[in-house]
Amino acid sequence: MRKRTYLATVATLWASAAPAMAQPGPVTQPLLSALAGDVSAERLHRTISALVGFGTRHTLSDTMSPTRGLGAAERWVQARFDGFGQACGGCLEVITPSETFTGKRIPTPTVVGAVVAVQRGVSDPDRVVFITGHLDSRVTDVMNSTSNAPGANDDGSGVAAVIEAARLLSRHRFAATLVFGVLAGEEQGSYGAKVLVDYAQAHGWRIEADLNNDIIGNTQGQNGAVIADRVRVFSEATKASETPEQAVARHHTGGELDAPSRNVARFIAELAPRYLSGFTATMVYRTDRYGRGGDQDRFLDAGYPAVRLTEAAENYTRQHQDLRTENGVRYGDVIESVDFPYLAQVTRLNVVALAALASAPAPPQDVRIEGAVTPDTKLSWSPVTGAAEYRVWWRDTTSPVWKDSRSAGGDASLTLKGVNIDDNIFGVSAVSADGFASPVEFPGPSGAFFSAR
Repeated sequence: MRKRTYLATVATLWASAAPAMAQPGPVTQPLLSALAGDVSAERLHRTISALVGFGTRHTLSDTMSPTRGLGAAERWVQARFDGFGQACGGCLEVITPSETFTGKRIPTPTVVGAVVAVQRGVSDPDRVVFITGHLDSRVTDVMNSTSNAPGANDDGSGVAAVIEAARLLSRHRFAATLVFGVLAGEEQGSYGAKVLVDYAQAHGWRIEADLNNDIIGNTQGQNGAVIADRVRVFSEATKASETPEQAVARHHTGGELDAPSRNVARFIAELAPRYLSGFTATMVYRTDRYGRGGDQDRFLDAGYPAVRLTEAAENYTRQHQDLRTENGVRYGDVIESVDFPYLAQVTRLNVVALAALASAPAPPQDVRIEGAVTPDTKLSWSPVTGAAEYRVWWRDTTSPVWKDSRSAGGDASLTLKGVNIDDNIFGVSAVSADGFASPVEFPGPSGAFFSAR
């Protein structure tokens, strides 16, 4: 009798555990595979060659010359976007928002803006996914607006990725809106990013993510080591916009590693080995490199999810330097230092991630969790447009990536029997009918992609 009871108990435990153990295989989307294959290293090279040809793109440089300075570069980018829009039958709206700024690095009132292509979503157009790179360049003295500043890698590489993404993605239609932003003013204080964030807020856009690409084309570090098989993805730990009350709640319940930006980074890192050969994305648990910053900060400060993609091996003799040779070392940000096959890989990852985000439903909203003083954990959420299925995810509190999951079908809640809330981190993703999954959203305000405004 005891033997029978024991066997029945084992069978029951196995049955309850089986759904968690049998993880679904990742869905390989033909569209994403095709897009990855369409990225052109040659086109990236041509774009950066053109950008370098403007001599300098300093924010305070000449804006009237047809061949030199920031103005000429901005008009060239706008013409590229206009051409893509014509090729896709008007699917791109090209806008040039701007504002006038004065600041520490802008001593007199100066108009700073962005060149932006907007590809409206077909079923969830107010939900917006961005890719950004900054157009301006600099030399050693950040106020020197006249010397040649090629800016091939910082940030011609990021701008080239944005333009290539616009070329490829404008050939397709997506649920959410895609925004391709080429921004001025980064080196002077990320003013172009502020212009774009202000524009988005004024137009009621619900920003799901910004993929900011800044310095993504070099593979040889200053020590000579070459790293060509990975890119770094920087993401904030907790929201920059978190209120004191939200911080107190997070202090007690956890969530220090699950801001929406961090879950966007996980989303990107998971895509890399599936769609790129021999290439990965390394998550870095910082908003940016130590003591440094970029345009993603303007999105984060406004409460929007954003990550920064940056090459794995930086060479500081090629950043923020006057063009010169000293002791046999060539200084300056020149095109000869850009590794175009590597840049193509980073661009592929961006294109795949943008298409995946824009094809999937939004992350589930208002995710709630219960489970104190019980052996089970229950999650519930508000449904989102375009979701055919919801999937609950969990992982050990010390694990960097989501590991276990269970489908809730089309329901807006799921109870995980025998899964202890105390020992795990939980979240929920939304899945479309054709298998595109959103990033995972952590419960509560600290994990919410779309905060109430």
